[in-house]
Amino acid sequence: MSVKLLPETLINQIAAGEVIERPASATKELIENAIDAGATRIEIATAGGGKSLVRVTDNGSGMDAADLELAVRRHCTSKISTTLDDIHTLGFRGEALPSIGSVARLTITSRRHGDPSGSQVSVNGGAAIPVKPAPANPGTVVEVRDLFFATPARLKFMKTERAEAAAITEVVKRMAIAFPHIRFVLSGSDRSTLEFAATGDDHLARMAQILGPEFKENAIEIDAGREDVSLSGFVGVPTFHRGNSAHQFAFVNGRPVQDKLILSAIRGAYAEQMPAGRYPVAVLSIDLDPAFVDVNVHPAKADVRFRDPQLVRGLIVGAIRQALHREGDRASTTGAAAMLRAFQSGSFQQPPAQPGFSESSRSGFPQRSYPLSTPPQQSWTASSSPSRPLDQAAAPSYQPRPTQAGFDAFSTPTARADVVEESAYVPETTAAGYRLGAARAQVHENYIVAQTEKGLVIVDQHAAHERLVYESLRKALENDRLASQVLLIPEIIDLPEEDCDRLMVHATELDRLGLAIERFGPGAVAVRETPAMLGEVDASALIRDLADEIAEWNTASGLRNKLEYIAATMACHGSVRSGRRLKPDEMNALLRQMEATPGSGTCNHGRPTYIELKLSDIERLFGRS
Repeated sequence: MSVKLLPETLINQIAAGEVIERPASATKELIENAIDAGATRIEIATAGGGKSLVRVTDNGSGMDAADLELAVRRHCTSKISTTLDDIHTLGFRGEALPSIGSVARLTITSRRHGDPSGSQVSVNGGAAIPVKPAPANPGTVVEVRDLFFATPARLKFMKTERAEAAAITEVVKRMAIAFPHIRFVLSGSDRSTLEFAATGDDHLARMAQILGPEFKENAIEIDAGREDVSLSGFVGVPTFHRGNSAHQFAFVNGRPVQDKLILSAIRGAYAEQMPAGRYPVAVLSIDLDPAFVDVNVHPAKADVRFRDPQLVRGLIVGAIRQALHREGDRASTTGAAAMLRAFQSGSFQQPPAQPGFSESSRSGFPQRSYPLSTPPQQSWTASSSPSRPLDQAAAPSYQPRPTQAGFDAFSTPTARADVVEESAYVPETTAAGYRLGAARAQVHENYIVAQTEKGLVIVDQHAAHERLVYESLRKALENDRLASQVLLIPEIIDLPEEDCDRLMVHATELDRLGLAIERFGPGAVAVRETPAMLGEVDASALIRDLADEIAEWNTASGLRNKLEYIAATMACHGSVRSGRRLKPDEMNALLRQMEATPGSGTCNHGRPTYIELKLSDIERLFGRS
């Protein structure tokens, strides 16, 4: 069979199989073109989940007739010239528009700023219609109809309209986070209108639009750099998490990516602080020289390859851990909100109907029926109440009343029937200057109630002490060589030559962790000592796992992870158990240790160790604000 050149239409359809996987892929390519054109307003309209219609309208620089004619031809672009080492735009391959036109009905209408009129070009299933004049506003309108009508087999692999519409929404959200200075509007017959107003340089405000206002309250800023690679963004406190990784956004030189190395680094940074099956919320932006990253790995441009992946991974892990060490111990606001909802939802029952009340209101709440001669009284407000408890203008923060000092000598009331030997209230210990305040009581022999300057905190004593014990064990892992047990007969493990070489490069690091190995011939290593913490261990399986990990990541952290897991188990069994009554001094000592210990906001399993309630939240429960 002789070799022949494929028709241009078939070439574009083959390319479309890689570039345009679904309506969301086409939407992404069109939005990238609009951003590269300098648009500050982008409107996206869809129908049928994007399969019937995707229309992207922008106010960018626009194109003239000559540009439109080339734009629908393969490998025609204005974004690169002769090299792929200096890419500063989102698009650069020149494949998106001809690929879309080969499998759909594509129409592009555009007008340059200052031109008297616009132009239009169409491509239907690969057949181009010549450019013609058309009325248009400055900017570009790209309309894609009947996606994959020219390749019906591809339609069988599409998901439901709802799923495809949701995928387009995710694409728009990622683009909106990356470019907060652009206004995005997403509308259509298959969805409710979604609008993201431009926030300028306020990236956190745009993130709040996408991730919800609670992210702004629970975010920690990241700003770090190493060897000309800079990292910025925001991550959530460990107790602010989600059920999947969809709330993790990564950008490389402004390009939204879904890179496994970055996602793995985020997961590693939150190790031992995130509950099983939960995922942190993070928005990270990496900026580096375009020559040090390859964005031409896949036609969809969602994957990238770094020249030094370990430097990038180390920067992400180190920066996040440093930020968590700095601010990550604070409790998330969602915990307090959940507690308030629990108080408000089931604590108060609707009183029975009284004479003069009507039950016929639409809201389901009783409405007062007043006689015509008696006007209704004004509803209660804190500002108008003559007996309001606090004057917010005069006392913005809580100040104990002077009369309270007279009651400090008395023991705290308790629900227990037995005799309380010591009061949980410690007058000489004040909340001033302490982030977690002063212990005031122990509830059900497990929860410590402490008063702070601005409210109160409730501490899970077992979870808190578990973190403290674990961190002390972890510190021992870092500072000293771990105890090891010498094997009576060294175990010889046969491995490929390259695996032996990799292991010996990390032999010193492994020795500090209690694993002593040495070369034993051309294709084997001898294990002479194993970490005592592991007890009886399958040395062969351990060595092979380490060799595989080093081959993939060039790091031998697997052994440390195993040891830290054991340390976590030991900490769980060696910490203060639930049900143990603590003395006031013990409770306060626990609070002080938590304040001085990094990561004390969560236990080893990722559960929160304390919940904070502001005084304003408590007052709201009692209708005081």
